[in-house]
Parts: sequence; C-alpha cells; structure tokens
Amino acid sequence: MIWYGLLVAAVAGERVAELLVARRNERWSTARGATETGQGHYPAMVVLHTGLLAGCLAEVWLAGRPFLPALAWPMLAVLVGAQALRWWCIRTLGPRWNTRVIVVPGLPLVTGGPYRWRWLRHPNYVAVVAEGVALPLVHTAWVTAAVFTVLNAALLTVRIRCENRALAAATTSTTSTSPTPA
Repeated sequence: MIWYGLLVAAVAGERVAELLVARRNERWSTARGATETGQGHYPAMVVLHTGLLAGCLAEVWLAGRPFLPALAWPMLAVLVGAQALRWWCIRTLGPRWNTRVIVVPGLPLVTGGPYRWRWLRHPNYVAVVAEGVALPLVHTAWVTAAVFTVLNAALLTVRIRCENRALAAATTSTTSTSPTPA
C-alpha cells in the first residue's frame, strides 16, 4: 500500500500545482477585467476532490482492499491519460484556465488543442471523470470510485451550466457591441 499512498500523494501534489497555476491565472484575468461566477459551488468542489484523495487511502486501508493487477494496470493507464489530458487543457487555455469560473470579457472561445472538437466542449471535465474512477480503482477502492462519480456528476451539472452561462455572456457582450461587417 505504500506505493499507492505515494501515487495518491503525487496526485495531491499535482492538485497543488494546479492551484498555483490557477492563482497566477486569476491575477492575469482580473487584471483584464474578468469576473468570477459560481462561487457557491466551489467549496463543494474542493471538499469533493479532497474527499476523493482521502477516500482512496481510507478505503484501501480500512476495508483492506486488495491490489488486483488486472484492474490496477489499466486504471493506472487511464489515470496517466487523464493527467495528460488535463495538462493539455491547461496549456491550451494558457492564462485563461482556472479552477474557478473566471471569464475575461471580450476574448473569443478557445478552439485549439482538445477544444477543437465541437462534440467535446469540456475536455478538462472528461479528465476529472476519468481520474475519479481510475485513481480509486488502481487499488480496488470501488466505493470511493462510485461515491465520487455520483457526487461529481451532480457537481459537474451545476459547474458546466455555470461555465456555459459565463462564457456565453462574455462572448455575447463582445459580439453585440462589435460593428457589423459591411
């Protein structure tokens, strides 16, 4: 279980890195007139993601979950893929990426990288969902995977609606004030 604890600690370290990037990006965005929306669901998101990490360790330790290589290795591959997708999203959005819903008015939607696929509007959340299933299942913490998945689905429903509204408002306000081409 020590190696699994190290894996969970590495994911926690990755979360800290994300928060540092988000803090820097928040300063960049607010300097350009950005506003934050959806502050109400953010604390629940922090608790849920912290609970995922704690739940992984607690379930494995308290319930004595076994390490099953046939499950662990594919889930580890999914976890690594999820991290790669997340950082691709972060790099593609650049200073516009954040853990909070902060939108700079007047900037067009990003359409490159993983955002180029119209059928996949929120690839970062695909990474979150994949990670929420894969990290616990690396060491058969199926209760944690199931609980996180259900709670995360409810949270993402709120989050995505909030984000879509904020992005629509920021892009509509700029297009409605733009001159009409002749």
